Amino acid sequence: MSASPAHGPAFEAAIQVTPISSHRYSACLREEWCIGTVPHGGYTTSILYRLVLVHFAHTHPTLYSEPATPISMQLTFLRRTASGPAILMIQDTKLGKRTSTVHVTLLQPQERKKATAPGAGEEELEVKVAGYITVSPAHAEVGFSANTGWNLSPPPPRGSKPDGAVDLVALAATGRDGAWMRLNAPFLSFRRATKQTEFFGPELGSAPGRMVAEQWARFRPEGDVKARWTNEALVYLTDMFPTALAGFDDAAAEDSGHRGQAQHWYPTVTLNIDLKRRLPVEGAEWLYSRVHSKLVQDGRTDLDVTLVNERGEVVALSTQVGLVMSASRNLGTRQKL
Repeated sequence: MSASPAHGPAFEAAIQVTPISSHRYSACLREEWCIGTVPHGGYTTSILYRLVLVHFAHTHPTLYSEPATPISMQLTFLRRTASGPAILMIQDTKLGKRTSTVHVTLLQPQERKKATAPGAGEEELEVKVAGYITVSPAHAEVGFSANTGWNLSPPPPRGSKPDGAVDLVALAATGRDGAWMRLNAPFLSFRRATKQTEFFGPELGSAPGRMVAEQWARFRPEGDVKARWTNEALVYLTDMFPTALAGFDDAAAEDSGHRGQAQHWYPTVTLNIDLKRRLPVEGAEWLYSRVHSKLVQDGRTDLDVTLVNERGEVVALSTQVGLVMSASRNLGTRQKL
């Protein structure tokens, strides 16, 4: 891991993982990365990404000649997490020359115990998040490659460049370029984790379809304008798409007559990430996301996310199952937001 990570000191502190023993670690989930009272699922995923890096450096330092980084993550969010200390556990499921797979768990006190006994003992911890992460060192990633001819379809709304691409320099400087503009993410007091990113999206009516949301994003942890997207920050972005959620809130507001309030909380149930490319050590200033939702049914939705870099190369793919729940379920109260 770099001594001066491109994602900046604020995010570095937020995802810090400390070894306790060979397969047991500690972390602290930060309030500023929460949605309501619950740490954001993508942020929690970033902590588990860091956990794997620390684990192989601490427990298996000679297994590979260079750091082995995640290429695939499959996580299940069993119970809602809370800001504060967490215990992270790893089981070495398979250690191999090209890939290794580990089983990870994030544990915190049971909610009932936390309320009555803040100093709850380890026997009262319960698993909040569990899953499998597969890693590989870059030098082992060799073999057949092929261009499938895939492109974003339909194409994104046009920018100002002759080929329709977005002029990201102009977008950053003026907040507008072609059909794109700086976005103000809604309900920031409730969705505080959204504050860590600067979003740019198409003007109303220029997006390719109602069930598709897209954005260009720059990483801004705690307002750090020098921060860049790194591999650890990227997995947070696979679960960060405020414009997609705003559509659900608008629909709910029309039904309830409560415009201007965060109507829903969208907890992640399962999150699967296929990491196609490692970002450069210096990080990336911009990443593009396209988010598809095919059906929202009985309080459950699907999300399909494609992340692309400035050159149009696919960086990561993710799919998830999420719930659509009342925001009051997150806060533990029905107070208006």
